[in-house]
Amino acid sequence: MYRTLAIVVAAVLAALPPAEASEVDVELVLMVDVSRSMTQRELEIQRRGYAAALRSDAVHRAVRSGLLGRIALTYVEWAGSQEIVVDWHLIEDRADLDAFAGLLTSRFDPAFRRTSISGALAFGAELIASNAFSARRQVIDVSGDGPNNSGRPVALARDAVLAQGIVINGLPLMTREGLGSQWHLDGLDIYYRACVINGPGSFVIPVLDWDDFEEAVRRKLVLEIAGRARPQGWTATPASARDPRDCMIGEKMWRDRQPLWGDP
Repeated sequence: MYRTLAIVVAAVLAALPPAEASEVDVELVLMVDVSRSMTQRELEIQRRGYAAALRSDAVHRAVRSGLLGRIALTYVEWAGSQEIVVDWHLIEDRADLDAFAGLLTSRFDPAFRRTSISGALAFGAELIASNAFSARRQVIDVSGDGPNNSGRPVALARDAVLAQGIVINGLPLMTREGLGSQWHLDGLDIYYRACVINGPGSFVIPVLDWDDFEEAVRRKLVLEIAGRARPQGWTATPASARDPRDCMIGEKMWRDRQPLWGDP
């Protein structure tokens, strides 16, 4: 009897339509670099910068300006691997933004690992594919202070993400601090433009000084949430002896320096 009842219940459940995804204006994955080249101070600047930007009037207006007036948001720190710091949240009003920002600054964890932009992109795409939201626009926003030097070649990962209809934007961190100065690539913004970003309206906003980080994050969040065109006035930095348009430049830099630094 019980076996028959279980079969009937299972059949009924199988016949039910799947739960509908919650519709939002945009699904936005924030992928933030915490690789070995980042200092503890830089890690905190990033968390606090994102928190401050999320609490800004400009970002709140951008959320409310959409057709539905709500977005889905998650914050992930990445290097050679990834960690979800704040899982998917439905953002509809200022209280939601403030709660999300509060979770960002509740703890700070140092990390020292290699840089796999390709791994970050693949992880972000999987988060979008497996979440409980539905949107016409899906965006991965990836920041970083150096080129890809681990995992799958970045151009292949970028193309795979683009094939899923996901837009990729970039926030190259072109500052010089701590270990990061040893791995600095002149023209990192050019690298991001040539090898990382893609999709309709995709853009790069470089950060040249940490004092400008919060404003850069606020600007990019407004553009991504409101679905506006790429920012005007973007200027590439001059290329150096290392060609930043070479999508394998990070792997070459790692190979050249590995005898000195070793593999973490």
